Amino acid sequence: MDRAVAKVVEDGRCSGCGGCVQLDRGLEMALDEHGFLRPRRRPGTRPDPEDDRRAAALFRRSCPGVRVQRTEVRGARWHPTMGGYLEAWSAAATDPETRHRGSSGGVLTALSAWLAEQGVPAVVARADRPDPRRTVSVQITTREEALAAAGSRYNPVAAAAHPGATDPSGVVTGKPCEVAALRQLEQATGERGPLLLSFFCAGTPSQQATDRVLDRLGVEPGVPLRDLWFRGRGWPGRFTAVTADGQSPSLSYDESWGAVLGPAVQWRCKICPDGVGDLSDITAADFWEADEKGYPLFGEQDGRSALLARTPRGRDVVRAAVAAGVLTVAPLDVDALAGVQPFQRQRRSTLVGRGIGSRLAGRALPRYRGFGLWSLAVRRLRANVRAGRGTFRRVRASRREGRTGPA
Repeated sequence: MDRAVAKVVEDGRCSGCGGCVQLDRGLEMALDEHGFLRPRRRPGTRPDPEDDRRAAALFRRSCPGVRVQRTEVRGARWHPTMGGYLEAWSAAATDPETRHRGSSGGVLTALSAWLAEQGVPAVVARADRPDPRRTVSVQITTREEALAAAGSRYNPVAAAAHPGATDPSGVVTGKPCEVAALRQLEQATGERGPLLLSFFCAGTPSQQATDRVLDRLGVEPGVPLRDLWFRGRGWPGRFTAVTADGQSPSLSYDESWGAVLGPAVQWRCKICPDGVGDLSDITAADFWEADEKGYPLFGEQDGRSALLARTPRGRDVVRAAVAAGVLTVAPLDVDALAGVQPFQRQRRSTLVGRGIGSRLAGRALPRYRGFGLWSLAVRRLRANVRAGRGTFRRVRASRREGRTGPA
């Protein structure tokens, strides 16, 4: 399996999800020279040949750097850019504190906290306690732990590598690629997996980008931090670092994500077919107010989420949470959600062009099935041609420089 994993990494197809660690505990995730998590073999470990053959077969079927296969859910409606869904709502956490601390309406935090209090262990991402510049995956069992992990974390983490990420009695909140790895592993093994919660994702920035944002705030490397959050404590919230002496310098969402973090996302995210969590049970998204041209307005306001139940299991959980008073919901027109998510529309609609440009420049892509990408490309031929040309130039330049990092 080492050879197959190395090939995905070398081709720039690795998302850093950590799913391969579930197949071989001799692997671990570590930051590479570009500041992204990549698998590596732990010193002193060697795979058993028979186990390795089985692991390699499962890797080829589950790794989102090899393939991403969307499966049809009976009775689900289909939106070409927002994905499949059984039911959709505009939603927010009923508890004001949870809503405030969450990245939008606090719905994923509210669901994780509610499930944890019922004895359902939840794998989530949170700031690393020794160094909040970093993000780690943890398993929580209380509401307090859920609140401590509230808010988006725009730097590398590998939720699919956590030991509890395959627990069928648990729940995992992860990026779409992490959810895809766990869903495809579940399908490959035939074993029931955990409840999968996801969110609309614009990509994973380099860990180095977090350091650059801190530099803009005047926080020098090595300065101890009490806390760091990228969003939350309002909507969309501010990138905020809390220093040991109690100072809390911050930047707006546009100044942090827009200027520094967003441009630093890894190459695999630029060729992602599924920033909307299509393989999850439940997906949450920012449901922004929009200007007259349909572009999101990022002024501070009360958080609000779009919530999509993509499977019967997910729909049952949302309905139960509403009945328990955990969430406040109203019916949602998914076209309205698409209207305030221009990035997700653009990315899926032009992926064919970027894929062709990448292949012509000599860089392989994963196989994508079930997303209707060619149908979308036909409707936007000119945009796909432009995307293909731009991708071709960037990939050729990165290959000439010998880079496997961002193109």
